[in-house]
Amino acid sequence: MNFRTVIEPPRHLGYLDHRQHLLLLGSCFVENIGLWLQQRKFDVDINPFGTLYNPESIARNWERIVSGNSFTPDALFQANGLWHSYDHHSRFSRRDRDEALTEMNSCLARAHDRLPVTDRIVITWGSAYIYRLKASGEVVANCHKQLATLFDRELLTVDAIVERWLPIVRYIESHLPACRLLFTVSPIRHLSDGVHGNQLSKATLLLAIDRLQHESRICDYFPSYEILMDDLRDYRFYDTDMTHPSASAITYISELLAESYLTPESREIASQGYKLYTAMNHRPNTGDTDGYKAFLQNTLDRVVRFGQAYPYINMTHEITELNTRINQI
Repeated sequence: MNFRTVIEPPRHLGYLDHRQHLLLLGSCFVENIGLWLQQRKFDVDINPFGTLYNPESIARNWERIVSGNSFTPDALFQANGLWHSYDHHSRFSRRDRDEALTEMNSCLARAHDRLPVTDRIVITWGSAYIYRLKASGEVVANCHKQLATLFDRELLTVDAIVERWLPIVRYIESHLPACRLLFTVSPIRHLSDGVHGNQLSKATLLLAIDRLQHESRICDYFPSYEILMDDLRDYRFYDTDMTHPSASAITYISELLAESYLTPESREIASQGYKLYTAMNHRPNTGDTDGYKAFLQNTLDRVVRFGQAYPYINMTHEITELNTRINQI
């Protein structure tokens, strides 16, 4: 007997490839997937505005990436001793306003400069609920732990999401003809919306993505939400907060993504790349400096051979770091 509902995502081998430039935008689940890809030497830009949850905020920030218009000091506000932006996650918040602006604009410039060569954009929507600042009506990406009385909360409709995102899809079709959009819905449960409210939110997102798929061939969908809800239907696949997926669940979903979209060659490159990643992060437990130096030299040789075998993967950072660590011993 089969005691699981095994979900087989649609296979499109070669959909993701190490030669591509990837942009990932959305909830913390896209960061999980992005880190998995990054550790396996894919060229990824992960959330240049930090973690984003709702389709409206992600759309606003996409438009900022397209324009490349820098953030100015008046875009920031001060609360609880820090300077924040309503367009950014709190990881960009700083005590010094200029420092915050520099970091925000650096990430924006990188995303804008990479956009013309972007091959795949992975979008993970987490919630269809938005928060509007009462003073201006502006939709915020993050409330930065301010009083709830400052905001109005509302649930986006399917029509509103589709109307907002269809021009984005059309822009990509016209200006980035080789690019495709891969949508996912985050399996993370937003229980602050209530159990029923969370289901309404996820359903809204799923229906909007389905509509966009019918409108354009460049829109694809990966069922990460369904995999956790139906295939891994057990609390052992959640973290201790009972809302976020556990490390094993993230690994399982990532492996299904690889099986669905990577060619055998890309899977082999990913495997080699991850071994190099773990070697780069190894630190000695003893004072055997000679042994550690030999290990670093061996790792450097492996990195150089890897870069020679796959010249389209940039290993400059790894080579520089290893040479620095060897010279410091």
